[in-house]
Amino acid sequence: METTGARRSLPWLLMAWGVTRLLLLLFVFKVYVFPGPDVTSDVSVIYHGWYEVLRTGTFPLDDVTWQYPPAAALPILAPGLLPFLDYASAFFVLAFLADLVALSLLVYAGRRPNRRLSGAWVWVAGVPLLGPTVYARYDVMVTAVAVAALLAGSRRPRLMGALAGFAAMLKVWPALLLLGVRTRGAWMSAVATMAGLAALFTLAMPGAFAFLTFQRDRGTEVESLGALVFHVARHYGWDGQVLLNYGSVEFLGPWVNIVSTAALALTGMTFGWLLLWRLVATRFEAHTAADAAFVGVLMFTVTSRVISPQYMVWLVGIAAVCLCFRATLMGLPAGLVLAACFVTVLEFPLYFGNVVASDPLGITLLVVRNGLLVLAAVVAARRLWRSTVPKPVPAELPDQAAGAGRAKETSASS
Repeated sequence: METTGARRSLPWLLMAWGVTRLLLLLFVFKVYVFPGPDVTSDVSVIYHGWYEVLRTGTFPLDDVTWQYPPAAALPILAPGLLPFLDYASAFFVLAFLADLVALSLLVYAGRRPNRRLSGAWVWVAGVPLLGPTVYARYDVMVTAVAVAALLAGSRRPRLMGALAGFAAMLKVWPALLLLGVRTRGAWMSAVATMAGLAALFTLAMPGAFAFLTFQRDRGTEVESLGALVFHVARHYGWDGQVLLNYGSVEFLGPWVNIVSTAALALTGMTFGWLLLWRLVATRFEAHTAADAAFVGVLMFTVTSRVISPQYMVWLVGIAAVCLCFRATLMGLPAGLVLAACFVTVLEFPLYFGNVVASDPLGITLLVVRNGLLVLAAVVAARRLWRSTVPKPVPAELPDQAAGAGRAKETSASS
């Protein structure tokens, strides 16, 4: 009966994907203009500029907006494989294909025994909730690789490790996919892949790791959790500024360094919690790796100095993998992430001017979006802990132990 239901829902799933993705393509190709700032300019201006530099055999050493690991050069250069299209159009087509690959993997996984198509539905619904930004950033390509890695984990751990390592060299966050993996082969494969790619790019192209310095010098981006301090402070005389800095709109001025440092400290604390969980967890099931990755990426996103709209694509992809498993406990956190996606498209690009101005509407949207993410992270972390860490057995008090001993003696003598 469940298989029959899945077969019946599949045509609706594919139809929903087709309709929503057609709308996204119409928006990025500007057949219809999506309200708010032009989200495609990153591709036509920034990505294209990087492409022109990268094709000469070097990384953009003088561009502080280049803040990515060396393998990020691959998706930036990839539109060159479609020479019959201009750069931006080729990029949009490749983003669409990456979206299709992720869907195909989720559908295939969802039709296996003890799986379900709920994960594919999360992907179908979550991506368009973010608007055309999804196809105007290379994060959807990274997420497709991450989805492939997590789905390969239970049956082919070495492949999972290789894919996770490759994805981490595209954009650092997929290293968190290994949090819940206990197979040594997966870790060795990931390390070997990352080391091989690092060596290859270091030898072949100058400036492969210049991005580390650029990331270190970033400030507090206006959409982040810490930015709420300054959104409110602007109404009470804070004399800082909101400027385009390091490729994003950030707060600059008094106390910004302190808030940014606090965010880094909070990220360190969350990694400490994840390490503690990894040391004490003993119950690992087929879905645990995906659940742990979801919790890790949620925590990383919430505590980051930057919460750009494209970060939500990561969460949607991993949540989709979690919900492929019937036994997962991440249903509620995944729903909260989908709700946060809807609020995200409202704050960017629809009402981004209000966010930059720190007016009541902009602040409200950020409070709701970031609040949903914090709640999702807390609920997900609690469920992961309770499902994998055994409860400690309470030690008997001395009086209780003595009483139990006398009871046994009385029973034996009678």
